[in-house]
Amino acid sequence: MSESGHSQPGMYGPGRRRRRRRDRDPGPPGQNLSGPSRDREFVPRERQCCEHMLFQSKPSAPVSGTPMEKPVMLIKPREEGGKSGVTPDAAPPASGTGVTKLEREGQRPTQPVYQIQNRGMGSAASSGAVDPVIGQTKLLPPEKMKHSIKLVDDQMSWCDSAMEYLRDQTDMLVVGVLGLQGTGKSTIMSLLSANTPEEDQRMYVFRAQTQEIKERGGNQSSGIDFYITQERVIFLDTQPVLSPSILDHLINNDRKLPPEYNLPHTYVEMQSLQIAAFLFTVCHVVIVVQDWFTDINLYRFLQTAEMLKPSTPSASHESTGSSGSEDGSEYYPHIIFLQNKASREEFCPRTLKDMHVIVDTLMTHSHLKYKGTLSMLDSNIFPGLERDYLGTEVNLFLLPMMESEGDEALARAGSGTTPLFSLLPGYRGHPSFSSLVAKLRSQVLAMSRNQLSHTILTEKNWFHYAARIWDGVKKSSALSEYSRLLS
Repeated sequence: MSESGHSQPGMYGPGRRRRRRRDRDPGPPGQNLSGPSRDREFVPRERQCCEHMLFQSKPSAPVSGTPMEKPVMLIKPREEGGKSGVTPDAAPPASGTGVTKLEREGQRPTQPVYQIQNRGMGSAASSGAVDPVIGQTKLLPPEKMKHSIKLVDDQMSWCDSAMEYLRDQTDMLVVGVLGLQGTGKSTIMSLLSANTPEEDQRMYVFRAQTQEIKERGGNQSSGIDFYITQERVIFLDTQPVLSPSILDHLINNDRKLPPEYNLPHTYVEMQSLQIAAFLFTVCHVVIVVQDWFTDINLYRFLQTAEMLKPSTPSASHESTGSSGSEDGSEYYPHIIFLQNKASREEFCPRTLKDMHVIVDTLMTHSHLKYKGTLSMLDSNIFPGLERDYLGTEVNLFLLPMMESEGDEALARAGSGTTPLFSLLPGYRGHPSFSSLVAKLRSQVLAMSRNQLSHTILTEKNWFHYAARIWDGVKKSSALSEYSRLLS
């Protein structure tokens, strides 16, 4: 009776159960394999240790036929910065020596599920996934430029300072400008990029001519200046083409000419052709600014630069290829003729039509896209004119003088006398300067962004592509031969 009525501690007691669970020995033949002992056979070793500690803190189970209840685990996953797998919110065991010993030995009581998943993500990241640090950097807003920087300095050398403002994305627009000295190129580019007519001109991103420079007939810009907006539009401001002040500076300061040039005026003209040919290759839009209509020599200069423009680099060494343009493998940008400081008479519809006919006649044989993409009639500047009033509408836009300059001109014309209706605005014959600049900006930014080369370029790729084009322009055999003919 004593042998059958009392269980032997060594066979069925808690000590035996613990040894069988640690050694993973199978239970007695009559034991239910779907019970708690069957579940405990697949418990990880770290969890077994914790259950073992919690088991020791409880009294021994009564000797009965009912299975022992499974202990409740209150262990939470380890925090990233902590070393212990038990958080302060977890209920401490009755005997704290076991957890302390495990922490001292560098073991963790349990293996959190999210760490197992992270290991899987780590293997995926090693096979080509994006690094979280790099991904976070790409999500940061681009750095905003406060002023323009040099892309090409006054010595016609390439500068790399613009690289830090560029990103790895392809949705960009490149706008360049050409024009004679004093036509207002830097002012126009500042108003199209980041400034408003009401701001102080000394705060413009492209520095305009100061009064001192105007009085001595000098030029403000030299080389090529670079500025990129938050909307990822790259603006390139250039030194004046065929500039007399640059020629005067070369002669009076006895500056050394490069060995391939013999005369200063040849060097100045070749500098201008290099800049124009460069813009015709790397820009989506080129704005030609003039302050009176019109200089025939300027159109001859544009056609010469188009003739000496470097060929579009091909993706292969074959002579034929498709670039997506209508002119075969050669790329040509959109060109806009901007009539700055236009008078009231030039806003007359009949005068505007004559100007369109003249520009169309002068650019007939050009491959530059000089018509069909910009319209003054679509801007509602002439509300009474139909679209078919201009037979072939070229990319011509008129801007009047700025309000401050216009008011000074009116004051000089009126000899300082007060008009009869001083509270009413005077009739100008055209919309305000600010509204016209806004209409011009909206149309320029809406220009089609054709593919510059045979491959799609990101901003950083465009920078390397432009550097290669500039180096090719300076070493161009066609430009060297043309320079030899001018000497």
